[in-house]
Amino acid sequence: MAVGQLKKMEKIWKGRDKQTKLKIVRAFIFPTAIYGCEGWTLTTADEKKINAFEMKCYRRMLRIPWIAKIKTTDILKELKVGHHWLLNNIKARKLSYFGHLKRHDSLEKHILEARLEGKRRKGRPTRRWTEDIKEWLQIRQRSPEEGGIY
Repeated sequence: MAVGQLKKMEKIWKGRDKQTKLKIVRAFIFPTAIYGCEGWTLTTADEKKINAFEMKCYRRMLRIPWIAKIKTTDILKELKVGHHWLLNNIKARKLSYFGHLKRHDSLEKHILEARLEGKRRKGRPTRRWTEDIKEWLQIRQRSPEEGGIY
């Protein structure tokens, strides 16, 4: 959906002001791409796809073809943008939502802190939403008696 918006804006990309183009991308295209990201569970593959999409947007914005041998770092320097801006924005939104859940006494908080009894299935467990939070904040797991994660 966001790629479709990017393609529709071909006339805008013919302009010369890079900062205006960057503001347009951040205002119209990135919000469409990351809608609902607060609930995503990010895997390494997802992070790579997000970073690739971000660079695709920057290249299209600067009218650089994908076959051109221009380094990613050179494009980011030209736009004066930090590495993985979109991914960092997603992480910030997710952490903000986590803070919101922990502050309020709601159904979501009870679901987040709930523990299930019984055995788990065979094989490697799937990555959970809370594992992203623990990894980014370097939080240890509390026992169920202590009250879940903090």
